[in-house]
Amino acid sequence: MARGQSFPERGGMNPGKANRERQEAGGLRFATNPKRDADLFFAYPEPGLPGQRASVKQIEKRDSVLTSKNQIERLTRPGSSYFNLNPFEVLQIDPEVTDEEIKKRFRQLSILVHPDKNQDDADRAQKAFEAVDKAYKLLLDQEQKKRALDVIQAGKEYVEHTVKERKKQLKKEGKPTSVEEDDPELFKQAVYKQTMKLFAELEIKRKEREAKEMHERKRQREEEIEAQEKAKREREWQKNFEESRDGRVDSWRNFQANTKGKKEKKNRTFLRPPKVKMEQRE
Repeated sequence: MARGQSFPERGGMNPGKANRERQEAGGLRFATNPKRDADLFFAYPEPGLPGQRASVKQIEKRDSVLTSKNQIERLTRPGSSYFNLNPFEVLQIDPEVTDEEIKKRFRQLSILVHPDKNQDDADRAQKAFEAVDKAYKLLLDQEQKKRALDVIQAGKEYVEHTVKERKKQLKKEGKPTSVEEDDPELFKQAVYKQTMKLFAELEIKRKEREAKEMHERKRQREEEIEAQEKAKREREWQKNFEESRDGRVDSWRNFQANTKGKKEKKNRTFLRPPKVKMEQRE
């Protein structure tokens, strides 16, 4: 299965786009950026596997006998934030199991990884226990469980589509149409890997959407605060304006009174004696 291939749109999931985003992320780094975090998921093979082509039966056989230490390691290994997105993988159960089997498996795993039982590695045990508890609660919610099943079905359909297209191309080229996914175990492994990629892409989109919503809430809150401060300033100005009204009126009256007094003084006239006209003699 080519890493760069894109799956026909199904519920907004496109693993080809996720691959490009991972390549653009640039290397393996432990960070909170979802695109860089996803690198860890795709870069680390399953612990203890001789490469990516190991038998799924070997995985199941190995996992079925894991000790507390190994279970904690499995649930907290690099990239676990993406490995643990599939609740069925966290609990190591098939999607077809009953609710009673889910409950039984949860009890087994929760005892194995409980921090009280692993006090020499309590911090990682706590993280492992939280992953098991989260997966169990998710599967108890029928709506969330259905979403997880839909992702698994999408992964299966993607592999089936890819195999079909590959066989068609081989037949067109006149070559044998057998492919490695004809082996049921390798087909199951391919579905497993593709399912993990789809879970990872959904998580990346969820984090990006969450960050966008958070930014929008922050922007709206800042606008609300600014509007409140503006309204407060206007109320204070109006209050000061009202309180200083009497003072302004008195000042205006005093100004008018002083102006009127000056005008009256300026316009006041005084009587002057007439000029004496000198007589002329002939």
